[in-house]
Amino acid sequence: MDKQAIINSAINTISIESEAIIALKENIENGFAEAVTKIFECKGRLVVSGIGKSSIIAQKIVATFNSTGTPATFMHAADAIHGDLGMIQPEDIVLIISKSGNSPEIKVLAPLVKGFGNTLIGMVGNTSSFLALNSDVVLNTTVKVEACPNDLAPTSSTTAQMVMGDAIAVCLMNMRGFNKNNFAKFHPGGNLGKKLYLKVKSICGPQKPSVTPNSSIKDVIVEMTKSRLGATAVLDENNEIAGIITDGDIRRMLQKNDLINELTASDIMAKTPKIIDDDALAVEALEKMRSNNINQLLVVSNNNYSGIIHLQDLIREGII
Repeated sequence: MDKQAIINSAINTISIESEAIIALKENIENGFAEAVTKIFECKGRLVVSGIGKSSIIAQKIVATFNSTGTPATFMHAADAIHGDLGMIQPEDIVLIISKSGNSPEIKVLAPLVKGFGNTLIGMVGNTSSFLALNSDVVLNTTVKVEACPNDLAPTSSTTAQMVMGDAIAVCLMNMRGFNKNNFAKFHPGGNLGKKLYLKVKSICGPQKPSVTPNSSIKDVIVEMTKSRLGATAVLDENNEIAGIITDGDIRRMLQKNDLINELTASDIMAKTPKIIDDDALAVEALEKMRSNNINQLLVVSNNNYSGIIHLQDLIREGII
């Protein structure tokens, strides 16, 4: 197979799966709304089960539900009929995912769930199947054709299942008013958690470089060199921020002046420095730096100068 044939095959796969997703919109009707409502009102958990490739999709859906405020757990259909049924509690809702709806394990599992008295939701690609006929609510994920050239390997069907799961999760998020603060509670780790939780004061170092307006240029350079932050605050006699001097200010001064011994900090400082509160999120500091095309921000705590946050601090923490 030449390169163009490979490209065409990939494009064809994406086209077939895209069409399957678009067609899924026709199946979003009263049954879908009923399923979402039942899950929203559930006082227990959502137990999601499946066999084969559908079981893998089930695990992904469970992960999405748990991270967006809907308590869920995975139960493999084969393991369920060999002891794992014990995880189903009286107030749980069970969601079984299957393309055919007629797998031997599903035919055993569905009646058992109904016998327990739990609500059974079937996400199925065959609305005439055993699972569909034995479910309290049916989510139709029928696809016309698999992207597999033999129309056998689950491709379009598993994509449709995943999208249906996402649609349910997003509806539940909207119903719960689930916002970024709620999201942060379930994602404290990794770069995502840092963007939602990490504050400026957590990454702003202990260095507080500062000079006075009357400080000599030599003193300014020495202070900036000690902190290695590429900048220093300029504080007035009341210890309040009067300005900032950066590496760029020093370079521009050297280009324009020969007699630098006659200059002081007040002659080269920026008198309207960009400031951020130490209680602000680190991602807010990044946005402020980007919008102003700068690498440092002066940090304040209760309106008092408390340090400098540098772009490198944000890079080091994985905020970028």
